[in-house]
Amino acid sequence: VQLQASGGGLVQAGGSLRVSCAASGRTFSRYGMGWFRQGPGKEREFVAAISWSGGSTYYADSVKGRFTISRDNAKNMVYLQMNSLKPEDTAVYYCASTRTILGRTLYDYDYWGQGTQVTVSS
Repeated sequence: VQLQASGGGLVQAGGSLRVSCAASGRTFSRYGMGWFRQGPGKEREFVAAISWSGGSTYYADSVKGRFTISRDNAKNMVYLQMNSLKPEDTAVYYCASTRTILGRTLYDYDYWGQGTQVTVSS
């Protein structure tokens, strides 16, 4: 299984950015997907999860109402739309796949992408 995250960059506070994750090597539509992030000097933390069908989503409180996770099973893609970005959102963002419906911890996920850097300037 390979996951390739992309779309990171530098954005001003209050701005928007969409990061993407391309999946290959497994039946993408059978697995839940998630986004995690790791800021400077911090542990990796859960951001958002989406079920295999896309019908269910779950968000960390810190991003609820600002971030939206979505997926396109026909393209083997998962996305994270990030709006109203804050400097504290600065981190490397990772996508991951899970056999659970809506995994919310690191241990729920078995395959990880390499990460994409998102930097929010104040």
